[in-house]
Amino acid sequence: MSSVVKFASSSDHEDDHEKLDFINSNMTSELTLSPDMFLGAAVALKDQYVHISMSSVVKFASSSDHEDDLEKLDFINSNMTSELTLSSDMFLGAAVALKDQVVEATWTQVCVGGGEIMDTTVYTGLLGTAFTCLRVYEASGSQDELKLAADIVDACAAAVANTSVRHVTFLCGRGGIYALGAVIANYCGDHHKRDFYLAEFLELAQEKALPAGPEEGGFGMSYDLLHGRAGFLWAALFINKHIGQETIPYDLLDPVVQAVIAGGRAGASDHAMCPLMYRWHGTRYWGAAHGLAGILHVLLHFPLSEEDTEDVKRSLRYMMSKRFPHTGNYPSSEGNSRDNLVQWSHGAGGMAITLCMASQVFPHDREFRDAAIEAGEVVWKSGLSEKPGLADGASGNAYAFLALYRLTGDSIYEDRAKAFGGFLYRNARNLLTTTDSHALDHCFSLFQGLAGTACLWSDLVKPENSRFPGFEI
Repeated sequence: MSSVVKFASSSDHEDDHEKLDFINSNMTSELTLSPDMFLGAAVALKDQYVHISMSSVVKFASSSDHEDDLEKLDFINSNMTSELTLSSDMFLGAAVALKDQVVEATWTQVCVGGGEIMDTTVYTGLLGTAFTCLRVYEASGSQDELKLAADIVDACAAAVANTSVRHVTFLCGRGGIYALGAVIANYCGDHHKRDFYLAEFLELAQEKALPAGPEEGGFGMSYDLLHGRAGFLWAALFINKHIGQETIPYDLLDPVVQAVIAGGRAGASDHAMCPLMYRWHGTRYWGAAHGLAGILHVLLHFPLSEEDTEDVKRSLRYMMSKRFPHTGNYPSSEGNSRDNLVQWSHGAGGMAITLCMASQVFPHDREFRDAAIEAGEVVWKSGLSEKPGLADGASGNAYAFLALYRLTGDSIYEDRAKAFGGFLYRNARNLLTTTDSHALDHCFSLFQGLAGTACLWSDLVKPENSRFPGFEI
């Protein structure tokens, strides 16, 4: 990987070297496996892996011009997934070890020692560590993980108690603090604290999420998953999933749903082919993070009128009709002709998951199921990113296969998800050696770093129960 060479030869940024030294010196010990786990790995990898390196997979996955490469890719498709599968115990052990590394870097060394919490968000901040602990708890049943998650959320709540946090979403705002706090407290049996966080969430809804306004600025908010109304609605869905339906009453959420629909129609007023369109900072994004794929995915969780349902379907069909003809990938934004992003944030990775949800909601519309499967093929051929995270890396793309596995029951998708997980199992640390200092700043975060990989490994223990953090309910 050229980025590895570039970073290794750089001597301009001492801070970056210190961060990388911390990763290099700690991760190897934190991810040390038991003899039984090494034996399991040896059995799982077998002889075939000796002859086919994962670097070849990266090369083949990015090539579509040569028949020889396609023949090699077909060979990998049919054989490597089963040969590279690691056991559930190995994935769980790796998840726990990596989670410990994340906790050490983001919580123990910074906050336990009295340091200031600089970023409380689920996306790139300390709440992402709490979410990772919760996901490991769900896979392992360890009460220690639950208590640690509760301590982290409480610290984040205290850090923002007397500050003004603009966003109300799960991933990037107060919605994440209160939703995670309520759910974790409920699992802990602390009903007093659960009710406190629920009251804070309801107050947030009344003050911030319900008022109508322009798409950006003014008294209103945007509509996207990261910073807008869809992200607030997702936080409410998360609460209702884990605590009980109607914990956050639908009567409270319906005006927000209607605001999202109305905003989409207003944004598409000059677009005859697509009934719903949304702008974020002036651009009509299509992806899961800021665009249509993320917003439509959230809307699919709510009961909609016949007219609203038809607008959602027509918007999905419009996106399907605009796929790049040679690759099947999706544009990152309306009118964008660059076919270079296959990830959760932009492109087929996030669209595959949204289309899986559409197929579940509209089981008689076979077109959504077919499009989801086709998007999964794009991810398999081009989605093995040289980044480890959920937003734009291999961990996020692996969740496309898990969604397809739950939709179809076809074991090939479980095998493909585990193949991506196995690649990360052997290469996660190397993928952090990057010239991007910003990425290194968030190298342990949920969406741009290793915490997302720990969540993926936890979900690979029981793929039938998997769900993309902050996106799938």
